[in-house]
Amino acid sequence: MEQLPIFFQLKGKTVAVAGGGAPAARRAELALRAGARVSVFATHLGDDFRAIVDDPHFVHETRAPSAADMAGLALAFAATGDRASDEAMAALAREARVPINVADTPELCDFIMPAIVDRDPLVIAISTGGASPIFARMIRARLESTIPTAYGRLVALVGSYRERLGQRLSDLSQRRRFWERALEGRVADRFLAGREDEARAELERALDAADDTELAQGEVYLVGAGPGDPDLLTFRALRLMQRADVVLYDRLLPPGILNLVRREAEHIYVGKEPDRHAVPQEEISAKLVRLAKEGKRVLRLKGGDPFMFGRGGEEIEALAAAGISVQVVPGVTSAAGCSAYAGIPLTHRDHAQACVFVTGHARSGGGLSLGWEALVQPHQTVVIFMGLGQLESLMHQFVAHGGNPALPAAIVENGTRPNQRVVTGTVETIAGAAASEGIVGPALVILGTVVALRERLVPRGGPVSDEPGIFSNAHIPATMTPV
Repeated sequence: MEQLPIFFQLKGKTVAVAGGGAPAARRAELALRAGARVSVFATHLGDDFRAIVDDPHFVHETRAPSAADMAGLALAFAATGDRASDEAMAALAREARVPINVADTPELCDFIMPAIVDRDPLVIAISTGGASPIFARMIRARLESTIPTAYGRLVALVGSYRERLGQRLSDLSQRRRFWERALEGRVADRFLAGREDEARAELERALDAADDTELAQGEVYLVGAGPGDPDLLTFRALRLMQRADVVLYDRLLPPGILNLVRREAEHIYVGKEPDRHAVPQEEISAKLVRLAKEGKRVLRLKGGDPFMFGRGGEEIEALAAAGISVQVVPGVTSAAGCSAYAGIPLTHRDHAQACVFVTGHARSGGGLSLGWEALVQPHQTVVIFMGLGQLESLMHQFVAHGGNPALPAAIVENGTRPNQRVVTGTVETIAGAAASEGIVGPALVILGTVVALRERLVPRGGPVSDEPGIFSNAHIPATMTPV
């Protein structure tokens, strides 16, 4: 994030605008709507000013601004359309230490004017940092069509009850939970259906019934975050990520996903690496129980799917034994996500009629015991999670139990992420290839003849797009029509 999004309080303050055309008129109008006093400097005002020239807080100065005009300003806008005039206005503002926005000239701006969705008092601002105002307007158009105008009135209703709720519930987290229940339940349903009197009556009943002890029970959200691409998160996962008071996360989660957690939530790193656990699993489970008993909503955010070698079963056992309420949200497992983005189908009628998932990492202190006879069967795909550290040994055991050393193999490192890498070879050569390519993980190992299909699905040199998993139709055989 290159710029800090903020909402500036302008009520009763003075704003200067240089320019008499449409860009200047838009900025002057927005400042007036925000409660500012606006002085516009222009020899002539265009028709776009017609709607605001009679506003009692609007002043038209038929001259260029001077240094004296900068005194006491909250903000300044330069929108004359003339580069020299705009630069002069920017220089005056900077000399007076007044934040300045220069229309269509990001390099001269202290702040950028966003595209705005106005559902007063609900306001949504969209900015591309000046890189593409057109794109920001496109996003605004989509939001305008999906956010009901009644949302603004609903926000105003909530605001009118804040003081009463504060007297009723002493704790901030309790108040936040109350509003989440109200706004995701019958109050909002009735309000948006146009039954505002019923919504207000329902809110009154909920407020009368609100009680500190009733809302004090914590719970745990066991959420699968997928293999890394934030676009693979489920809607339910995103909703719970925005509710959490505290999040426990490990090393496999990229910043792009953590940034989607509620901003005020406490972050606790419980990163685990093979044979070097920052926090033992038993301690993680105990921490989940303790935080929930403190009344917090605890987000346990896990890469992939929490029940696919993610130790979610162990954690939910501990929570159930302690009587803690748990919501489990499945995620796209790494096997499905990484193989798809690498162009390797896990099953195929001509190659694999079965797929087996195994872990290459055992409980600390215990040996790894795999059912090798089942793993070396023909016409199936074997996916190994967390097998990079023992890859050479695993491949040796695969061959020793009758597996084909020439069976195609692949390693997908950082699957579904922008830095995804795919290394292919055979059971016999894949460990050496991983070492020579410097693969360090997180990585997934795939064994089976389906790996050979990658040569047909992905052009030599990788996907056409820079995005993992986006392939050129020209490289997909006619018998595999893209969806």
